[in-house]
Amino acid sequence: MIQRSPAFPGAILTDELRLEDLPRGELSRVRLEIAHDGLGRPLRLPVLVARGARDGPVFGITAAVHGNELNGIPVIHGLLDQLNLSNLSGTIVAVVAVNVPGVLARRREFPDGRDLNHLFPGRPDGSASEVFAHRFMHKVVRQFDLLVDLHTASFGRVNSLYVRADLTDPVTAQMAYLQRPQIVVHNPPVDGTLRGAAQGIGIPSITVEIGNPHRFQRDYIKRSRTGLRAVLARAGMLPMRSISPGEPPLLCLRSSWLHTDHGGLLEVFPRVCDTVGKGDLIARLTSIYGDLVREYHAPVDGVIVGKSVDPVAETGARIAHIGVLAPPDHPFRQREDAPVLGTRKRA
Repeated sequence: MIQRSPAFPGAILTDELRLEDLPRGELSRVRLEIAHDGLGRPLRLPVLVARGARDGPVFGITAAVHGNELNGIPVIHGLLDQLNLSNLSGTIVAVVAVNVPGVLARRREFPDGRDLNHLFPGRPDGSASEVFAHRFMHKVVRQFDLLVDLHTASFGRVNSLYVRADLTDPVTAQMAYLQRPQIVVHNPPVDGTLRGAAQGIGIPSITVEIGNPHRFQRDYIKRSRTGLRAVLARAGMLPMRSISPGEPPLLCLRSSWLHTDHGGLLEVFPRVCDTVGKGDLIARLTSIYGDLVREYHAPVDGVIVGKSVDPVAETGARIAHIGVLAPPDHPFRQREDAPVLGTRKRA
């Protein structure tokens, strides 16, 4: 029996996401029960499911795994609002906010203070956040054929529009380039991330970092939505359409953060997407009295993927996220012509 949500007209209340039970050719609103709070009240995830009239892949989109990373939410809204369901083959499953308690509390972490994106695939008998991650994997993610996980920088930092992907995998490399971000960083899946857990069970996955925390940035949102449509089209889920490709992204073979070795007041000079040369001055640290404490120089030639904008820096604070640029002839470049995306072979 389908229950309807009185607070969200038309939304289906359920504790299982059964895609085959949802109507074809329609956009369904689902409130998926996944856990409970300390009063026993259900914690329900807002999920939008666009089911096409024809069979095809299940394309997953997730946003707000961190509660202060919101740019992905209007990316989802705009993508589905502009979607012509009569042209859709397969199913789009968009989890509008994964970390619902974090969004409501305006904080990055889950209510038990832990970072969800270090806990996947979770545990069925673990802490609150571990159980949540486990149930999210089993109730939602395991149904995907492809996954795009939408993030932003966290408080006190800013990001470019960039993608993290395993570029040794032709499918994830293709997904990354089709997004047309400013920067693509080669980054094999890390244990504990949603992307890594999905990739570990055979679901090609990328992470899209869409700018800055706790705000809506319209240009980045529009570009990310266009990139998602390009991935959907290459997967055969939507008709191909001509779009201006724009400048190709900068390709980084790896990236890392530069940290302070002393506390003080921090100023970081380059902007995101600026290129820097090894030895260039990129930050200055002063004392509370205005005296120079440290100057920090780029350890490598590279590009600024993200940076700190918080002037108050303790010892070990992040300064700048620097990507090491690939040479022009590197084989990771321009993987858009990789094999066409499609439905994975399920175990």
